[in-house]
Order: sequence, then structure tokens, then C-alpha cells
Amino acid sequence: MTSNKPRTAVVTGASSGIGAATARRLAAAGFQVVGGARRLDRLRQVMEPIGGRALPLDVTDPDSAEAFVAAVPEAHLLVNNAGLALGIDPIETADEERWRRMFETNVMGVLRVTRGLLPKLLASGDGHVINVGSIAGFETYPGGAGYTASKHALRALTRTLRLELLGRPVRVTEIAPGMAETEFSLVRFDGDRRRAAKVYEGMEPLTAGDVAACIVWVASLPPRVNVDELVVRPRDQASATHIHRRSGG
Repeated sequence: MTSNKPRTAVVTGASSGIGAATARRLAAAGFQVVGGARRLDRLRQVMEPIGGRALPLDVTDPDSAEAFVAAVPEAHLLVNNAGLALGIDPIETADEERWRRMFETNVMGVLRVTRGLLPKLLASGDGHVINVGSIAGFETYPGGAGYTASKHALRALTRTLRLELLGRPVRVTEIAPGMAETEFSLVRFDGDRRRAAKVYEGMEPLTAGDVAACIVWVASLPPRVNVDELVVRPRDQASATHIHRRSGG
């Protein structure tokens, strides 16, 4: 179907965690990887050893997203990984600015990059958009309204895109992880390492590599196969609020 030229994969939020692990695994699978992130120094540390390209990207900034898209000449795979959770405040005392940042990153950022790269994904003749969502896209829990609302919105965006691209050469997938030990909780708790560590106390969470392996598997399937949604949780987690924790940590 194609030449021997490597396919190009674009990964947002590629400077750490799931994004960095995905970039490495995609490169190992033969993709030419373009990574985008705000922390360009950390991004370069990920991209240089794998022969990838590091580009500055703040998905919450329309101008940054536009410049990023313009710097990517072609794309076969887009992994929208940039995302975050901020705080666990109840709705009663919700911080609107935190909500705004979550929606700008988790929803509007995905919209900006996807919309910008879609012509190139279509032109590839075999494009694929993989959005890294969360079980928070279909579950809720106390203190998580801002984050779960944004991930519910991302799920709706993903499903709508799937409908809108039916009959055109672009697959659409959502990967919905449960608890994965990355910088996620550290960011959520404003850098409080002790509080972040307690989230995973007594249980074995997913690793960034586990989620990255799922992403690469989905991306490696034949073009006729569209995995609409893949939910992956650690064995110790059955839902957002049902977690098996062993005594003694």
C-alpha cells in the first residue's frame, strides 16, 4: 500500500509519563516520532535518543497549537495525550480557574491539535487519531467533577469524530486508563509528593509503559480494524472507587 518511508506519529504531552513512554514504543515499532510539550528541555531528553523531533507545544494556547501543526509536514498517527487533573475540590467550593485549565487542556487542546492535523491525517490515506482519555470519561467520584466533566467531554468529542469520519481513511480510538503511576497525581496535588504517593498505597497501579503498549498495539492493527474504545485498569482496581489495597502498603 505504501512506500518504505516510515510513518509519522505525533504525540502531545510527550515530555513525561504516558506520552514519553508512547513516543519511545512508537519509535521502536518503526514510526518517525514528532513530540510536542511545554517543557522543551525534558522533551528533547525523550526525543533525541529515539531519533525523534521535539517541538514546543502548549495545547491551551491557540497560537502555539497552530505553530506546532504548521511545523509537522505529514502525519499518519496522532496521539492526543496532553492532559491533567487539578485538585479534588467539591462542586460547593469549586475553583473556576482550575476547571478552566482542565477544559482548556483536556478538551480544547485536543480539538486544536486534531482539527489542525486532520487534513494531513486524511492525506496520508491511512490516518489514526488516538485520544488518551480516562475511566473518568464514564465514571464520576466525589471531588472529581471538574476532571470527570472534562473527560466526559473528551469522550463525546472522540465518539463524534468517529461518526464524522465514517467512510474516510482515518481511524478514531479512545484509550481509557484507570490508575497509572505517572506525574498525574503529583500535578493534581500541586507537587505534594506524600499526598500523591498515598493514591497508590497498598495497590499496584499501571505504569506509563503499560498504557503505551496498548496505544502501540491499537495503532499497529490493520487499517480495516478500528478499536473504538479500550479500557485498561490495574488488576487491583475495578472502578474509580473500588480499589483493592493490601495491608501494610
